Amino acid sequence: MQLLRLDQRGAQFGRGGATISKQRNKHLQTILIEAAKLAPRFNPQLAAVHQRELQRGNRNRATLAVARKLVAYLMAVDKSGEPFQLRASAGEPE
Repeated sequence: MQLLRLDQRGAQFGRGGATISKQRNKHLQTILIEAAKLAPRFNPQLAAVHQRELQRGNRNRATLAVARKLVAYLMAVDKSGEPFQLRASAGEPE
């Protein structure tokens, strides 16, 4: 997360709100945000994350939450060396 600078900074210091760090790879962040806008259409788990965050806040915050989840998926795939496989959640049949 820190590599992409999607971690929120500033909230702990009492400023107006958390902002995304400006020290980031702008091209990589743009690609990730665009992927996060499309991902909930194709992945039910990401759709649930997006819907949950939409109920809490605005659309941009929901997209950012999906982007963070995508980064977590990417890091897990990189660490394990295995291809990504969507796991069935508790309410879904396998």
